[in-house]
Amino acid sequence: MEAPLEDEPLAGALARIEGYKLAASDSALTFLSSIEPAELLKCVFSDSLVTVSESGRDLGKFSVTVEFARRHHQPCVLLHAQSQGAIDDSPCGTTVTAYLTTDLEVLEEDFHEYIKLEDNSLDRRCHMVLHDGQMVIDKVTTVGGETTKESICYPMSALRGLVTEGSNFLLMRLIALRKRVPENMTFISFNHGLHIIHNTFSKLGLKQLEVGGETVEVFGLERIVDSVEDSPSTWQCYFLADGHLASRLQVGSPVTMKLLQLPSHIEKGFAKIPLVWEEDMQMCSKFLDRKEELKADHASYLRQHPEIRALISDFLQFLLLRKPDDIFQFARDYFIPFASRRPPKPSLETP
Repeated sequence: MEAPLEDEPLAGALARIEGYKLAASDSALTFLSSIEPAELLKCVFSDSLVTVSESGRDLGKFSVTVEFARRHHQPCVLLHAQSQGAIDDSPCGTTVTAYLTTDLEVLEEDFHEYIKLEDNSLDRRCHMVLHDGQMVIDKVTTVGGETTKESICYPMSALRGLVTEGSNFLLMRLIALRKRVPENMTFISFNHGLHIIHNTFSKLGLKQLEVGGETVEVFGLERIVDSVEDSPSTWQCYFLADGHLASRLQVGSPVTMKLLQLPSHIEKGFAKIPLVWEEDMQMCSKFLDRKEELKADHASYLRQHPEIRALISDFLQFLLLRKPDDIFQFARDYFIPFASRRPPKPSLETP
């Protein structure tokens, strides 16, 4: 068992120790072990919803994308979820990027949420990665100008049936496609304090919902997330028959996320979901790798041709001395003499 974090309050340490006693239910573990590749294939698509207030005011956007990918040459499922909007005109947002195995085990996940206030902004980041049989978690929280850091490791033997912020979205798609929820389906999760808590799913049943001017039948799921200190939080989501998310709300919140158009209509219109590549671990990694590759290639070329630096340096020095009004004409006149030094082109005529 892990020792309590240094300077961790006694209540937090006790809650963390108690967390080791929590376990996922048998029905939850059975569900995870029963996931078939064909089911995952049906989950590979994007959802895009709008966030609205009780009065119907547009507050922001919410999107979830699932695709197959590779992480360190290992096949996996890549999930990216993003919510952006405003609370009382203060910008806020949440981004989750997760690499998952086919049975929803987390290989790596990044979670970031923020709210920008004039005097007391909040920024919370959490990174977890599976390493040597342990889940290594690093959390950084900034409130105002004060930053706190936490780190902890959990043995995977204590995390059977773990559902994170990322894997939760894929899990709900799978449940919605099956249209049934086993009794007592309780998983374990982490709260903001990195304590292990219970996370329970139950069926809300079928109902009629209006989407884009059409009335459709949707399947409802309720997710209750326990809390160590506060009251449990409850989320209610409704899905179309093909697994697309139609609505999502937190009970007690005046905000609702809703689908404006049926997916078939969106595909016909070629609607695109904005991609924030900087927050996508895979794309950001590819960008940085390519950037370093180009920098090394360019540096190598400059080392092989030292005359380039001398030529450019002489031109800039001459340019600044003359300060011509027409830069292009000046550059043309300056470099014309160099054209005569080029070797003649080979003749195309045959002897």
